[in-house]
Amino acid sequence: MTDASQKFFSGKIVREESPLNLEMPFSTLDDFLTPTESFYVRTHFPIPKIDRDAWWLRVEGEVEKPFAINYEELIGLPSVAVPVTLECAGNSRNFLEPKVKGVQWRLGAVGTVEWTGVPLSALLHRAAVKASGCEVILEGSDCGMLDEPKSPPGESTFARSIPLSKARTDVLLAYKMNGVDLPPQHGFPLRAVVPGWYAMASVKWLQRVVVTDRPFNGYYQTIDYAYWRRRGEIAERTPLTELLVKAQIARPAEGETVPTTSSVRVHGAAWTSGGEITKVELSTDGGASWNETKLIDNPVPSAWRRWEFQWRTPSQPGKQILIARATDSQGRTQPVQHDPDRGTYMINHILPIEVEVR
Repeated sequence: MTDASQKFFSGKIVREESPLNLEMPFSTLDDFLTPTESFYVRTHFPIPKIDRDAWWLRVEGEVEKPFAINYEELIGLPSVAVPVTLECAGNSRNFLEPKVKGVQWRLGAVGTVEWTGVPLSALLHRAAVKASGCEVILEGSDCGMLDEPKSPPGESTFARSIPLSKARTDVLLAYKMNGVDLPPQHGFPLRAVVPGWYAMASVKWLQRVVVTDRPFNGYYQTIDYAYWRRRGEIAERTPLTELLVKAQIARPAEGETVPTTSSVRVHGAAWTSGGEITKVELSTDGGASWNETKLIDNPVPSAWRRWEFQWRTPSQPGKQILIARATDSQGRTQPVQHDPDRGTYMINHILPIEVEVR
C-alpha cells in the first residue's frame, strides 16, 4: 500500500478510527529516539479521560501492606529514565498471506522512546509481597464491550500479567516519554513499560497493580495476545511475552523509485530481547545473496539498533526486492517464513520490500 492511498492523522497512518490506531510511517525513521508525536498509537477501547488530581494507583493482592498512591506522591519517588523499544504484537500483520483479521499494521507499529518513571520493584517492595505471590496483574482504566464470541459478557477492562521475577527486574511505571508528560493516547497519567516484551504487556492508563498467587487467565492473557506452543503433539495456549529478533527497512520504502547506477543508502532498525543485535544483513536481489550492513548505534539493553548500507543500484531498470535479516547475541536469526502457530502475532520473518530502479 502506497502513501497516496492511505489516510493520515497528525503525520501518522490511520489504521482504525474507532478505536484509534495510528501507525508511524517507518520511512520517517531517522534518530535513535522516536519523536513523541510520531510514536504509534494502539488502543482497544475509547481513550479514558482521567483527572490527574483524582487519580490513584492501587497496589494490592498477595501483599502484606496494600496501599494507594496518588500522582504527586508517585512522581516524588526516585525515578529513572531509560530508552526502550516497544513493538505492537501485530506489527507487520499486513505482510501475512493469506490476509488475516486484525489491525493491518505494516512496519510502523514500533518505536523507541526514553521513558521516565518509577521502577515497579519499588512499589512491590513497599507493599511487601507475600511468599505466595507469583504474578503481577497490570490493570488499565480503558474498558468497553468486545465484539468477539469468546469474550466475557458485559464490559471488559484491559489487563495483562507478568511474572513476579520480571516485575522486580526492570519493569517501569512511566509518567513521561521523551521528557514530557504522557499524552492521553499513550497512557496518561501512568503506564507500564515492560522492556523486551511485546507492547500489549506495557499496559496504559494504569489503575491497579495486583499481586496474585496463581496464573492470570484474563481475556487478553489467554484468548487474545496468545499463541500455540507445541509440547510434542499437544498444542498449549500460551501468552505472548518476549520480542523476537527482527530487522526492518525504513528507506527505500515500499514502492519507492531509486536511480540506476547510483549509490543509495538503505537503512533501518533491528531489535531483539534478552541480548543485543550483533549483525544485520541486507539482500538487494530477493534473498539470492547477502551483504553485512553497518550498525550505527551502540548496543542498549531493550532498545533497537539502527543500521545502514550503501547499495550500488543496477544499471538496468526494473523491480528489486530488498530484504533485511537480523542476528542477535544468542545466535537467533529471522526465519524465512512466519510460524503459523503464532497466528496473527509475533511476525518476525524476513519482510520483502519492493522498489523500482529507474
